[in-house]
Amino acid sequence: MRRIALVTLVVDDYDEAIRHYTEALGFRLVEDTPRPDGSRWVVVQPGDAGTGLLLARAKGDQQRTRIGDQTGGRVGFFLHTDDFTRDHARMLAAGVTFLEEPRREPYGSVAVFQDLYGNRWDLLQPVG
Repeated sequence: MRRIALVTLVVDDYDEAIRHYTEALGFRLVEDTPRPDGSRWVVVQPGDAGTGLLLARAKGDQQRTRIGDQTGGRVGFFLHTDDFTRDHARMLAAGVTFLEEPRREPYGSVAVFQDLYGNRWDLLQPVG
């Protein structure tokens, strides 16, 4: 079996990113391991299985310019849910910024939101 295990997300601060992804978005912290070079191996995941996010603190000016714009302003991340109304309400209450009102599409209920850094995500409850 082959699958994508992790996707790197460049962040400004480990602890700030962990708080955002665990508290505001409801992810779980899978790993937070210090590394000899002073960095940390930080993995968060939205559920018990599937692809996780490696939260990587930016090193240098070039990486810092990518924080919040890793996909050129496009939606780059897709968070599936089995209860759109519940998760949308919880995320709003936690201060998550939605860039549009929820809408129904042939593929499901969806709304675009941005994470702490401005990366665009779809909150999506697929049809079926």
